[in-house]
Amino acid sequence: MSQPKLHVADNPAAPIRRTVSRDGYDLAVFEQGNPDGETIVMVHGWPDTHHLWDGVVPQLADRYRVVTYDTRGHGESTVPDKISGFRLEELSKDLFAVLDAVSPDAPVHVLAHDWGSVQAWESVCEPDAHERIASFTSVSGPNLDHLGKWVRARFAQRKFLPPLTQLVSSAYTAFFMTPVLPRLFFGAVGRPGVWRRFLRVLEGTPAAQIHLAPTFNKDSVSGLRIYSANIVQHVLHPRDRHTEVPVQLLVNRRDIAVRPAIYDDADQWCTQLTRIDLKTGHWLPFSNPTLIAHRTAAFIEEVKS
Repeated sequence: MSQPKLHVADNPAAPIRRTVSRDGYDLAVFEQGNPDGETIVMVHGWPDTHHLWDGVVPQLADRYRVVTYDTRGHGESTVPDKISGFRLEELSKDLFAVLDAVSPDAPVHVLAHDWGSVQAWESVCEPDAHERIASFTSVSGPNLDHLGKWVRARFAQRKFLPPLTQLVSSAYTAFFMTPVLPRLFFGAVGRPGVWRRFLRVLEGTPAAQIHLAPTFNKDSVSGLRIYSANIVQHVLHPRDRHTEVPVQLLVNRRDIAVRPAIYDDADQWCTQLTRIDLKTGHWLPFSNPTLIAHRTAAFIEEVKS
């Protein structure tokens, strides 16, 4: 895959902020870049906000119109009162509401990470999604239904080690889904300085590359409900979810949370799939924003050709 030449904007213009509302929820949306370029919408995961993409946006802004937003429960967007407000079907409808607001007449490209990728998978597997989404680059976030199907298939084949390995990597989610302790824990230690030290130790990422919102402590607590709202339902009761949207998987082989093997059956759900394995960790948008920008741009150009 050829790599398009990208110019890193030294002083990109400040983003234009708008509010997109849906069913009583306000989503903070930020637009930057080339107004005449194709639109890329970026979706963050937990416990991040649109600032996750601060290192990526300047590398795409000269060529593309770049839109980021705070998903519900994070940053400047509305926080749901109930766990049901974090269900994937609601988050998916939020994404489509953003797409309709920023690009009503043309399909957009989606780049998503972590839980942002999980919810984007929900969107690209909706009927006729290919009419609204031109391509999807997924980083460190599986389709939960595909994950559930993968687990069932491996157990049926008596291949127990891959699911058990993923279970060990995902053990933290059981803690996150308990009712009180994780909220107390992140309420006490969910501080930007602590998180930056954690990522520096985990992936060697310099603190200056880790962009966090002033609401980080609040976000790390409120966003935990996305785990309880979705994991059991989709992994234990998986649906058949296919997509005609061209999908690029950037698979981080050093990801502590998501094992590469869980994507091995992804081609059966996608009409067009590109998989690129990288010797990188979970927070690729922080650790190597240049890599993620170039891979995303290359895929967009490949889809267009």
